[in-house]
Amino acid sequence: MGVKDTGAGGNGLKRQLVESPSHQKKPLFQSWFQFLIVLCLVIFVLCYALSNSALSWQESFPLRKHYQWLFNRTSNSYLPPYRVHPRHRFILNEIPETPEPPAARPAGTKYHQAHPSNYRFIMDNTQVCKDKTPFLVLMVPVTPHNVEARAAIRQTWGGNSVVQGEVVLTLFVLGLSQGDDAEKLKQENLKYNDLIQSDFMDTYLNLTIKTMVIMDWLATRCPAAAYAMKVDSDMFLNIDNLVIMLCKPGIPKMNYLTGMLMWNRPVIRSKDSKWYVPEEMYPDPQYPTYTLGMGYVFSNDLPVKFVEISKSIKPFNIEDAYIGMCMKKLGLAPTSPPDSSQFKAYNTRYNRCEYSKIITYILGSSQELVNYWIDLKKPGPPC
Repeated sequence: MGVKDTGAGGNGLKRQLVESPSHQKKPLFQSWFQFLIVLCLVIFVLCYALSNSALSWQESFPLRKHYQWLFNRTSNSYLPPYRVHPRHRFILNEIPETPEPPAARPAGTKYHQAHPSNYRFIMDNTQVCKDKTPFLVLMVPVTPHNVEARAAIRQTWGGNSVVQGEVVLTLFVLGLSQGDDAEKLKQENLKYNDLIQSDFMDTYLNLTIKTMVIMDWLATRCPAAAYAMKVDSDMFLNIDNLVIMLCKPGIPKMNYLTGMLMWNRPVIRSKDSKWYVPEEMYPDPQYPTYTLGMGYVFSNDLPVKFVEISKSIKPFNIEDAYIGMCMKKLGLAPTSPPDSSQFKAYNTRYNRCEYSKIITYILGSSQELVNYWIDLKKPGPPC
């Protein structure tokens, strides 16, 4: 207890000894402290005022806009593009969009994954329409690995560059797929000069993309051609009858689309169907009139119009109906061919007389195409 008391008393004494001189100096310390507080407040006010005046000074600085423009140009080059490639699995709403200059994004333009400007040609033949202006261009969508189909078409209806006295050009349009042999495709193109390849994924659901890429190629690489045809790789095409039809008097040279017409076709909502289209993609219960995708013919002024109008049409996966939508938006409609019986889909058996009269038939294999063609072209009347 005595020690504690002594200790406590000793500590109290030390506090008195320490506090005693501070009490003597307190007025001087308070003065310096108040001065520092005032000085800090003055500095803060000055900094705030200077920052505001500096901002207004920057706004009025004549070169500021120039350097700001340069900065925007430099920084924007590293931003994600507004037109997003479908293979990039971004969700648009999750990407903070940086406003572009008005000239870079036309008012009212809606870009989407089917628009051909989202893609680039990685294999091209830009000279084929410059060497000779074709009367008719046959654009054949085919997968990269389907070498057999391309070989069969080259041996048959795609093998002649002049038909009925008119220049005809046949080209194969490819996308990308897993397991592509790029070197083999390159060698094939060097040999035949007839492959066009773009960098979209070559799948059934991407046929609308493929079709719009075809239209873009025709619009930009071959605008002087009179007519074009999108024709599937599993088709028998009586090319002579097609050229004869297009040369008939009265066949329109502009705004012309013909083939096997589909009227009042309902949109399939069953998820089990190959042709299923959800309401979010296409809300209407039926499609506008369109030409069946196996093979349709059009005047070559239409591709550039399709590409432009497609900016305002939401894409869906039924490519031939999508072209029908483009026609409707343009205020146009497909036309029945002079002889509707020439555009046919399926046939149960081959008949030489029948095949000499038609323009299209869907076949079961590339070998069938070769066999039927050889038989049709043999000497002697077909009927």
